[in-house]
Order: sequence, then structure tokens, then C-alpha cells
Amino acid sequence: MRNNVARAHLPDRRGVVAALGALAVGRALPAAAQSSSAQIRSAQIWPARPIRLIVPFPPGGGTDVISRQLAERIGANTGWTLVIENRAGAGGNIGLDAVAKAAPDGYTIGMGQAANLAINPSLYARMPFDPVKDFAPIGSVASQGLVVVVAARSPWHTLADLVVAAKAKPQSVSLAHAGNGTVGHLGGVLFGRRAGVDLLVVPYKGASPAVTEIMGGQVDVLFGNPLAVMPLVGSGVLRALAVTSSRRLAALGDVPTIAESGYPGFEATNWSGLVAPARTAAGILGEINAQTMAALQRRELTERLALDGSVPFASTPAEFGAFLRAEHAKWAAAVKDAGVRIE
Repeated sequence: MRNNVARAHLPDRRGVVAALGALAVGRALPAAAQSSSAQIRSAQIWPARPIRLIVPFPPGGGTDVISRQLAERIGANTGWTLVIENRAGAGGNIGLDAVAKAAPDGYTIGMGQAANLAINPSLYARMPFDPVKDFAPIGSVASQGLVVVVAARSPWHTLADLVVAAKAKPQSVSLAHAGNGTVGHLGGVLFGRRAGVDLLVVPYKGASPAVTEIMGGQVDVLFGNPLAVMPLVGSGVLRALAVTSSRRLAALGDVPTIAESGYPGFEATNWSGLVAPARTAAGILGEINAQTMAALQRRELTERLALDGSVPFASTPAEFGAFLRAEHAKWAAAVKDAGVRIE
């Protein structure tokens, strides 16, 4: 896709004629009825111009790739044009803030994640937006569980082995993570609280050094991104004890979930979903949602998600709204337990 644009066809001639006809009728209406009529016409011809999809991370990353593929598929299905705009920074806060402050006309939407919609509001001392009040949920898109890994030479072969060792000597089991407030960090904290163990938390500046230290035996366990650790599990360098998603990963079918390992209901995932500015019309939200759900059924998109250890995660606007509120509460508790704060 060139120039950050997912191309689609122009509106057909009948749509243009209908819009012009509606405009002519509108000019003949009394002034008191003009505003209401304009709203009706706008809804009837939406989208009449390209829709801006703000991705709050740099080009080339997992969220960007998924967003572009989704935009291309929706464009191919509908004839809409979706323009990808990358606005990175502050853990995704900058891009989502631009969505929150955009006009609620259906022409600006954003691809949010667990980080900027559920974790950051508790992690950052100051937020430019309220993740519950300032957005209208459109629908979830994808979910990605983490893989709990240890070095191949570790004495632990199951999650139960790790818990037994951690209970025997508090802070003897070290938990590596790729940065304060990441899902890997807070997911480990959530698990420690659920299992009743006191883990020694060791932060790193990114996934690469954390994985290197796990391989070398300097730290014991990592809740890792599938893309970073699955090749090492496959080659026998790392051992996978569990996954944090509610279902097993297709690429690691023999590895149980944490929920299956004695902790029913446990789930800690990275996820992405579309949001619009608050007060965007419900009809527009519903139409984008319907097209998103249709796109997520396409094999080329599900196969691309699988490369990152992700799976389609479709929901209605109401379901996504309820999910967002639950995630906000869950991660707020994890941030509090972790005792981390970004000023």
C-alpha cells in the first residue's frame, strides 16, 4: 500500500446523484428543518470521503501491520478509503489523544490496545484523555496471549514446579520483563498475586535483553511476546510452561493455558480494538463494526495474525465497551500491586 493509504473505489454514480438530489431538497426546506435534514443526508451518504485510521505506534510494528491489512480488506469489501496515520509516542497516548479530540463524524477512528486503553490510565500520573468517557467503542480486533518461558536447562517443567519453588523461598524466583507497565510485566504480577507467591521482578529495556538473560540463566522466568520467544521454544533453547490466553496457541498446542494449570479464569493478553471519538453516531459505529467482523473472517487476515501468535477477537460495540471497563479495572489493580508509576 502506498503513501499510507488503503485504496478503494470512488462512490458510484447513483450515490452521487442521490446525494445531489438530497441537497436540492434540503435547499427548499424551511430554515428550522435544515439542520435536521443535513444530519440525515450526512448519515445517508457516509462515508463521503476517506476515513482516517490513527495507529498510535510506528510503521512496521505488529499493530501497524494488522491495521493496514484490516484497512485493505474493509476497503476491498466496501469501496471505502481508509487512510493510515501513524502517531507514535507516550505508549500510544499521543495517537489515541488525537482520536479523542477529533470530530465525532465517523471520519476519524483509532486502533487502541491494552496499553493505552487499559494500562496507561493507571500507570501514568497524567493522561490526556479518559479511556472510558472520551471514546465510543467500535469493536475488538485481535488478541495475543503471552508465553511463560524458562531456560531449557531449568529444573521446572510445569507451572506447578515454578510455584512450588517460589513458595518455598519468597523472592527466590526472578521474573524478567521488557519494561514497566508492559503486559508481560503486569501479567507476571497478576499471576504472582493469583498464585500467592512473591516473585523478584527484574526490569529490562525491551524484550531482546530480557530474552537473552533468560537464555543465559541470569533470570528465571519471562512472560514473553510469542513473536520473540516461540522460535526459541521451537529450537529447544527455551521451555514453555504455559500461555496467558484463555485458549492454547495454535503454534504451541501442547502448552496449557494458565487457566488449565490450576488457575481458572486467569487471562492476561495484549489486544487491539477500534475506537471512535465519543458521541459518534451509533449507526456509523455499527457499520464499521460489521465490516470489521466480516474482514476478520478472511483467511489472509487470520493467517497474518497467526504469524504474531495472535487470533481474531471480534465483538460488538457493546461487548467491546464492557470488555474495556473490565480490563481497565483489572490492570489498575495490577499497576497498584506492582507499585509502578510514570510521571
